[in-house]
Amino acid sequence: MTNPYILPGRVRAALNSLDLRPSRELGQNFLVDPHALQQIVDAAMLTPDDTVIEVGPGLGVLTYELVQHAGRVIAIELDKRLAARLQDEFSHTPSLSVIQSDVMRVELASALGSGSAPAYKVVANLPYQITSAIIRHFLEATPAPELLVIMVQWEVAQRIAARPPEMSVLAHSVQFYAEPEIVTRVPATSFIPAPKVDSAVLRLRRRAQPAVQVEDVDAFFRTIKAGFLQARKKLSNALPGGLAAMGVKIEKDAVLQLLQAVGVDPARRAETLSLEEWARVHNHLRQSS
Repeated sequence: MTNPYILPGRVRAALNSLDLRPSRELGQNFLVDPHALQQIVDAAMLTPDDTVIEVGPGLGVLTYELVQHAGRVIAIELDKRLAARLQDEFSHTPSLSVIQSDVMRVELASALGSGSAPAYKVVANLPYQITSAIIRHFLEATPAPELLVIMVQWEVAQRIAARPPEMSVLAHSVQFYAEPEIVTRVPATSFIPAPKVDSAVLRLRRRAQPAVQVEDVDAFFRTIKAGFLQARKKLSNALPGGLAAMGVKIEKDAVLQLLQAVGVDPARRAETLSLEEWARVHNHLRQSS
């Protein structure tokens, strides 16, 4: 059966009935591309045993597919009108729960239910403006999802999946917890209204253990951010100033000695370092402080 929620005419009619003008601020772009939708569903590798959290279900196009393939779906929608419509449209679907809230304020353990931490997946077309925050929210959550399949801006997906020498703070913060894979590119014309940029279906497989071992994760990321504060500069110049901005005073000569001690050329720039190299820099910095 064709997904009724993906028909462009139905999408426009639904928006009109709700007197809803899609909000750019909330990232309200509604998918009308069956191929892209199928790519999302396939990438999630859903089974009847799966619990899925969907963020921003909107008019229910992805929700419709999720309840067909997963055993339980929890849809979190910020817009009160859309949440109410979703509850009405899927009122005869006991496997679906709708939570009207900001996903960043939802207590995931409570939403998932009592008992031992259940395995779950996140499958969603994320609001562009807060994509990074939502990804980190889930990756650092307790419990955390085993898999995320998300629609994000194409450029953001490229940044997340980057390798040295094109790393960023975002790439490091995601790859610390998960292995990213760009599944497919989705053109802007796949949405109503069409955004200004293309999107990507991005799959994140959460690692059993973080990619590198550090004692203090927050301090580790502060070290990385310190290197990127002046990303165009060589580490020998960027790191002292960046660390000082983070409240850690260290002389340039000490930074040079530290970098040489861990096998990192001081002439390199922050975007060329791997997570493993940053871990060596950070751990040596903690030992010498």
